[in-house]
Amino acid sequence: MYIPTFDDVRTAHERIKPWVHRTPVFTSTTFNNWTGADLFFKCENFQKAGAFKSRGATNAVFGLSEDEAARGVATHSSGNHALCLSRAAGCRGIKCTVIMPETAPKAKMDAVRGYGGEVITCKPSTKAREEALNAFVEKTGANFVHPYNDHRVIAGQGTCSLEMLEDIGELDMVVAPIGGGGMISGTALTCSTIAPNTKVIAAEPKNADDAYRSFKAGHIIEDDAPNTIADGLKVSLRPLTWHFVSNYVHDILLAEEDEIVSAMRLTWERMKIVIEASCAVPLATIFKNPDIFRGKRVGVILTGGNVDLDKLPWMAKQ
Repeated sequence: MYIPTFDDVRTAHERIKPWVHRTPVFTSTTFNNWTGADLFFKCENFQKAGAFKSRGATNAVFGLSEDEAARGVATHSSGNHALCLSRAAGCRGIKCTVIMPETAPKAKMDAVRGYGGEVITCKPSTKAREEALNAFVEKTGANFVHPYNDHRVIAGQGTCSLEMLEDIGELDMVVAPIGGGGMISGTALTCSTIAPNTKVIAAEPKNADDAYRSFKAGHIIEDDAPNTIADGLKVSLRPLTWHFVSNYVHDILLAEEDEIVSAMRLTWERMKIVIEASCAVPLATIFKNPDIFRGKRVGVILTGGNVDLDKLPWMAKQ
Protein backbone atom coordinates (compact mmCIF):
# COMPACT_ATOMS: atom_id res chain seq x y z
CA MET A 1 0.00 0.00 0.00
CA TYR A 2 1.57 3.24 -1.16
CA ILE A 3 0.88 6.11 1.23
CA PRO A 4 0.90 9.45 -0.61
CA THR A 5 3.14 12.27 0.60
CA PHE A 6 2.81 16.02 0.42
CA ASP A 7 5.11 15.95 -2.63
CA ASP A 8 2.33 13.98 -4.33
CA VAL A 9 -0.13 16.75 -3.40
CA ARG A 10 2.18 19.39 -4.91
CA THR A 11 2.58 17.32 -8.08
CA ALA A 12 -1.17 16.82 -8.29
CA HIS A 13 -1.80 20.54 -7.91
CA GLU A 14 0.36 21.34 -10.93
CA ARG A 15 -1.06 18.44 -12.96
CA ILE A 16 -4.71 19.35 -12.50
CA LYS A 17 -4.42 23.14 -12.79
CA PRO A 18 -5.48 23.29 -16.46
CA TRP A 19 -8.54 21.15 -15.80
CA VAL A 20 -10.09 22.28 -12.50
CA HIS A 21 -11.11 25.51 -10.80
CA ARG A 22 -9.29 27.17 -7.96
CA THR A 23 -12.54 27.60 -6.06
CA PRO A 24 -13.36 30.67 -3.97
CA VAL A 25 -13.57 30.95 -0.19
CA PHE A 26 -16.79 32.53 1.08
CA THR A 27 -17.74 33.84 4.52
CA SER A 28 -21.09 34.43 6.24
CA THR A 29 -21.53 37.13 8.86
CA THR A 30 -24.79 35.48 9.91
CA PHE A 31 -23.20 32.09 10.51
CA ASN A 32 -20.25 33.71 12.30
CA ASN A 33 -22.67 35.48 14.63
CA TRP A 34 -24.63 32.32 15.31
CA THR A 35 -21.55 30.22 16.10
CA GLY A 36 -19.11 32.75 17.55
CA ALA A 37 -16.50 31.41 15.12
CA ASP A 38 -14.86 32.82 12.01
CA LEU A 39 -15.98 30.37 9.34
CA PHE A 40 -14.32 30.16 5.92
CA PHE A 41 -16.18 28.09 3.33
CA LYS A 42 -14.08 26.51 0.57
CA CYS A 43 -16.70 26.30 -2.18
CA GLU A 44 -16.10 23.07 -4.06
CA ASN A 45 -19.75 23.21 -5.07
CA PHE A 46 -18.37 25.58 -7.75
CA GLN A 47 -15.80 23.01 -8.85
CA LYS A 48 -15.80 21.44 -12.31
CA ALA A 49 -18.56 18.79 -12.39
CA GLY A 50 -19.87 20.35 -9.19
CA ALA A 51 -17.72 18.54 -6.64
CA PHE A 52 -14.27 18.33 -5.05
CA LYS A 53 -13.86 14.85 -6.51
CA SER A 54 -12.82 16.43 -9.80
CA ARG A 55 -9.46 17.00 -8.14
CA GLY A 56 -8.65 13.38 -7.33
CA ALA A 57 -10.25 12.00 -10.47
CA THR A 58 -8.36 14.41 -12.72
CA ASN A 59 -5.08 13.65 -10.99
CA ALA A 60 -5.63 9.92 -11.49
CA VAL A 61 -6.63 10.20 -15.15
CA PHE A 62 -3.85 12.55 -16.22
CA GLY A 63 -1.29 10.54 -14.26
CA LEU A 64 -1.91 7.44 -16.41
CA SER A 65 0.64 6.30 -18.96
CA GLU A 66 -0.48 6.20 -22.59
CA ASP A 67 -0.80 2.40 -22.45
CA GLU A 68 -2.92 2.59 -19.30
CA ALA A 69 -5.08 5.35 -20.70
CA ALA A 70 -5.81 3.35 -23.84
CA ARG A 71 -7.65 0.75 -21.72
CA GLY A 72 -9.87 3.40 -20.17
CA VAL A 73 -10.88 3.86 -16.55
CA ALA A 74 -13.61 2.36 -14.41
CA THR A 75 -14.99 2.92 -10.94
CA HIS A 76 -17.94 2.39 -8.63
CA SER A 77 -19.63 5.43 -7.13
CA SER A 78 -22.95 6.69 -5.79
CA GLY A 79 -22.49 9.94 -7.60
CA ASN A 80 -19.87 12.66 -7.54
CA HIS A 81 -16.77 10.53 -8.14
CA ALA A 82 -18.63 8.91 -11.02
CA LEU A 83 -19.35 12.13 -12.86
CA CYS A 84 -15.98 13.68 -11.99
CA LEU A 85 -14.10 10.67 -13.34
CA SER A 86 -16.28 10.72 -16.45
CA ARG A 87 -15.48 14.36 -16.99
CA ALA A 88 -11.74 13.84 -16.47
CA ALA A 89 -11.73 10.89 -18.86
CA GLY A 90 -13.56 12.99 -21.43
CA CYS A 91 -10.95 15.73 -21.09
CA ARG A 92 -8.24 13.19 -21.90
CA GLY A 93 -10.32 11.50 -24.58
CA ILE A 94 -10.50 8.05 -22.99
CA LYS A 95 -13.34 5.73 -22.05
CA CYS A 96 -14.95 5.73 -18.59
CA THR A 97 -17.35 3.13 -17.18
CA VAL A 98 -19.08 3.58 -13.83
CA ILE A 99 -20.86 1.04 -11.64
CA MET A 100 -23.65 2.96 -9.87
CA PRO A 101 -26.21 1.76 -7.32
CA GLU A 102 -29.69 1.82 -8.79
CA THR A 103 -30.70 4.22 -5.99
CA ALA A 104 -28.16 6.89 -7.02
CA PRO A 105 -29.70 10.32 -7.72
CA LYS A 106 -30.97 10.61 -11.27
CA ALA A 107 -29.19 13.96 -11.64
CA LYS A 108 -25.85 12.25 -11.04
CA MET A 109 -26.54 9.37 -13.43
CA ASP A 110 -27.56 11.86 -16.10
CA ALA A 111 -24.40 13.89 -15.48
CA VAL A 112 -22.19 10.81 -15.90
CA ARG A 113 -23.79 10.09 -19.26
CA GLY A 114 -23.62 13.76 -20.18
CA TYR A 115 -19.84 13.69 -19.74
CA GLY A 116 -19.63 10.64 -22.01
CA GLY A 117 -19.40 7.96 -19.34
CA GLU A 118 -21.19 4.62 -19.46
CA VAL A 119 -23.35 3.65 -16.46
CA ILE A 120 -23.87 0.07 -15.28
CA THR A 121 -26.35 -0.17 -12.39
CA CYS A 122 -26.21 -2.59 -9.46
CA LYS A 123 -27.91 -3.26 -6.13
CA PRO A 124 -27.37 -0.50 -3.51
CA SER A 125 -24.65 -2.10 -1.43
CA THR A 126 -20.87 -1.81 -1.29
CA LYS A 127 -20.54 -5.55 -1.93
CA ALA A 128 -22.67 -5.37 -5.08
CA ARG A 129 -20.68 -2.39 -6.40
CA GLU A 130 -17.35 -4.07 -5.86
CA GLU A 131 -18.40 -7.38 -7.40
CA ALA A 132 -19.72 -5.70 -10.55
CA LEU A 133 -16.63 -3.50 -10.82
CA ASN A 134 -14.21 -6.39 -10.39
CA ALA A 135 -15.98 -8.39 -13.09
CA PHE A 136 -15.81 -5.46 -15.52
CA VAL A 137 -12.11 -4.73 -14.86
CA GLU A 138 -11.21 -8.40 -15.26
CA LYS A 139 -13.03 -8.50 -18.58
CA THR A 140 -11.71 -5.23 -20.06
CA GLY A 141 -8.42 -4.41 -18.33
CA ALA A 142 -9.68 -0.91 -17.49
CA ASN A 143 -7.72 1.05 -14.89
CA PHE A 144 -9.67 1.05 -11.62
CA VAL A 145 -9.78 4.48 -9.98
CA HIS A 146 -11.18 3.87 -6.51
CA PRO A 147 -13.41 6.71 -5.23
CA TYR A 148 -11.17 7.21 -2.19
CA ASN A 149 -8.86 4.27 -1.37
CA ASP A 150 -6.37 5.38 -4.03
CA HIS A 151 -3.18 7.35 -3.44
CA ARG A 152 -3.70 9.37 -6.65
CA VAL A 153 -7.18 10.38 -5.54
CA ILE A 154 -6.11 11.30 -2.00
CA ALA A 155 -3.24 13.43 -3.33
CA GLY A 156 -5.68 15.24 -5.61
CA GLN A 157 -8.14 15.89 -2.79
CA GLY A 158 -5.28 17.31 -0.71
CA THR A 159 -5.01 20.21 -3.15
CA CYS A 160 -8.29 21.64 -1.81
CA SER A 161 -7.02 22.44 1.67
CA LEU A 162 -3.67 23.50 0.17
CA GLU A 163 -5.46 26.27 -1.74
CA MET A 164 -7.56 27.23 1.26
CA LEU A 165 -4.52 27.62 3.52
CA GLU A 166 -2.69 29.59 0.83
CA ASP A 167 -5.67 31.92 0.38
CA ILE A 168 -6.74 32.63 3.97
CA GLY A 169 -3.75 31.75 6.12
CA GLU A 170 -3.59 29.97 9.44
CA LEU A 171 -6.65 28.09 10.69
CA ASP A 172 -7.41 26.56 14.06
CA MET A 173 -9.51 23.80 12.50
CA VAL A 174 -10.65 22.41 9.19
CA VAL A 175 -13.94 20.52 9.06
CA ALA A 176 -14.87 18.23 6.17
CA PRO A 177 -17.40 15.46 5.64
CA ILE A 178 -16.39 11.82 5.97
CA GLY A 179 -17.74 8.81 4.13
CA GLY A 180 -15.00 6.69 2.61
CA GLY A 181 -12.46 9.25 3.76
CA GLY A 182 -10.81 10.53 0.58
CA MET A 183 -11.31 14.23 1.27
CA ILE A 184 -10.53 13.97 4.97
CA SER A 185 -7.37 11.99 4.14
CA GLY A 186 -6.17 14.59 1.65
CA THR A 187 -7.01 17.33 4.15
CA ALA A 188 -5.11 15.55 6.91
CA LEU A 189 -2.12 14.97 4.62
CA THR A 190 -1.89 18.64 3.70
CA CYS A 191 -2.60 20.10 7.13
CA SER A 192 -0.25 17.76 8.99
CA THR A 193 2.56 18.87 6.66
CA ILE A 194 2.11 22.62 6.22
CA ALA A 195 -0.25 23.51 9.11
CA PRO A 196 0.51 21.01 11.90
CA ASN A 197 -1.32 23.10 14.51
CA THR A 198 -4.57 22.98 12.52
CA LYS A 199 -6.93 20.33 13.88
CA VAL A 200 -8.69 18.23 11.25
CA ILE A 201 -12.25 17.35 12.24
CA ALA A 202 -14.49 14.99 10.29
CA ALA A 203 -18.27 15.34 10.16
CA GLU A 204 -20.55 12.35 9.63
CA PRO A 205 -24.27 11.57 9.57
CA LYS A 206 -25.47 9.78 12.72
CA ASN A 207 -27.35 7.37 10.43
CA ALA A 208 -24.08 6.37 8.73
CA ASP A 209 -21.64 6.61 11.63
CA ASP A 210 -19.27 3.76 10.80
CA ALA A 211 -16.25 6.09 10.61
CA TYR A 212 -17.13 7.48 14.06
CA ARG A 213 -17.44 3.98 15.49
CA SER A 214 -14.20 2.94 13.77
CA PHE A 215 -12.44 5.98 15.21
CA LYS A 216 -13.59 5.13 18.74
CA ALA A 217 -12.88 1.39 18.40
CA GLY A 218 -9.44 1.75 16.81
CA HIS A 219 -10.21 -0.43 13.79
CA ILE A 220 -12.37 -0.28 10.67
CA ILE A 221 -16.06 -1.01 11.21
CA GLU A 222 -18.15 -1.27 8.05
CA ASP A 223 -21.81 -0.57 7.36
CA ASP A 224 -23.40 -1.80 4.15
CA ALA A 225 -25.98 0.58 2.62
CA PRO A 226 -26.89 2.80 5.60
CA ASN A 227 -29.91 5.07 5.18
CA THR A 228 -29.10 8.80 5.19
CA ILE A 229 -30.05 11.90 3.22
CA ALA A 230 -26.30 12.45 2.76
CA ASP A 231 -26.02 10.00 -0.12
CA GLY A 232 -22.34 10.70 -0.74
CA LEU A 233 -21.35 9.56 2.75
CA LYS A 234 -22.77 6.03 2.80
CA VAL A 235 -19.53 4.17 2.09
CA SER A 236 -17.04 2.83 4.62
CA LEU A 237 -13.37 3.50 5.27
CA ARG A 238 -10.67 1.44 3.59
CA PRO A 239 -7.07 0.74 4.67
CA LEU A 240 -5.47 3.75 2.99
CA THR A 241 -8.00 6.27 4.27
CA TRP A 242 -8.02 4.59 7.69
CA HIS A 243 -4.29 5.30 7.89
CA PHE A 244 -4.95 9.04 7.71
CA VAL A 245 -8.10 9.01 9.84
CA SER A 246 -6.52 6.99 12.64
CA ASN A 247 -3.27 8.96 12.69
CA TYR A 248 -4.19 12.55 11.84
CA VAL A 249 -7.89 13.26 12.46
CA HIS A 250 -8.54 15.03 15.76
CA ASP A 251 -12.20 14.04 16.16
CA ILE A 252 -15.33 12.92 14.33
CA LEU A 253 -18.60 14.73 15.04
CA LEU A 254 -22.10 13.48 14.20
CA ALA A 255 -25.25 15.18 12.87
CA GLU A 256 -28.84 13.93 12.83
CA GLU A 257 -30.83 13.87 9.59
CA ASP A 258 -32.97 16.90 10.45
CA GLU A 259 -29.86 18.85 11.43
CA ILE A 260 -28.27 18.09 8.05
CA VAL A 261 -31.36 19.19 6.15
CA SER A 262 -31.59 22.38 8.23
CA ALA A 263 -27.93 23.27 7.59
CA MET A 264 -28.38 22.61 3.87
CA ARG A 265 -31.45 24.82 3.65
CA LEU A 266 -29.88 27.60 5.73
CA THR A 267 -26.87 27.64 3.41
CA TRP A 268 -29.16 28.02 0.40
CA GLU A 269 -31.14 30.78 2.14
CA ARG A 270 -28.35 32.77 3.82
CA MET A 271 -25.33 32.25 1.55
CA LYS A 272 -27.36 32.03 -1.67
CA ILE A 273 -25.43 29.02 -2.91
CA VAL A 274 -26.51 25.48 -3.81
CA ILE A 275 -24.97 22.69 -1.77
CA GLU A 276 -25.95 19.05 -1.50
CA ALA A 277 -26.87 17.26 1.71
CA SER A 278 -23.51 15.53 2.15
CA CYS A 279 -21.62 18.80 2.31
CA ALA A 280 -24.08 20.31 4.79
CA VAL A 281 -22.92 17.84 7.45
CA PRO A 282 -19.89 19.90 8.63
CA LEU A 283 -22.00 23.02 9.15
CA ALA A 284 -24.62 20.93 10.95
CA THR A 285 -21.97 19.68 13.40
CA ILE A 286 -20.67 23.22 13.94
CA PHE A 287 -24.17 24.46 14.76
CA LYS A 288 -24.60 21.48 17.10
CA ASN A 289 -21.28 21.96 18.93
CA PRO A 290 -20.71 25.73 19.20
CA ASP A 291 -18.48 25.42 22.26
CA ILE A 292 -15.89 23.51 20.22
CA PHE A 293 -15.65 26.20 17.56
CA ARG A 294 -16.35 29.48 19.36
CA GLY A 295 -13.52 31.98 18.98
CA LYS A 296 -11.72 29.83 16.38
CA ARG A 297 -10.79 30.33 12.74
CA VAL A 298 -12.45 27.37 11.05
CA GLY A 299 -12.16 26.18 7.46
CA VAL A 300 -15.26 24.37 6.20
CA ILE A 301 -15.04 22.39 2.98
CA LEU A 302 -18.28 22.56 1.00
CA THR A 303 -17.76 19.43 -1.01
CA GLY A 304 -20.38 19.60 -3.75
CA GLY A 305 -23.54 21.04 -5.23
CA ASN A 306 -25.05 18.26 -7.31
CA VAL A 307 -28.68 18.16 -6.21
CA ASP A 308 -31.79 16.52 -7.64
CA LEU A 309 -33.99 19.62 -7.79
CA ASP A 310 -37.13 17.47 -7.99
CA LYS A 311 -36.33 15.80 -4.66
CA LEU A 312 -35.13 18.52 -2.30
CA PRO A 313 -35.21 17.17 1.26
CA TRP A 314 -37.44 19.92 2.62
CA MET A 315 -40.11 19.45 -0.04
CA ALA A 316 -43.42 18.05 1.21
CA LYS A 317 -43.85 14.43 0.19
CA GLN A 318 -46.49 13.99 -2.46
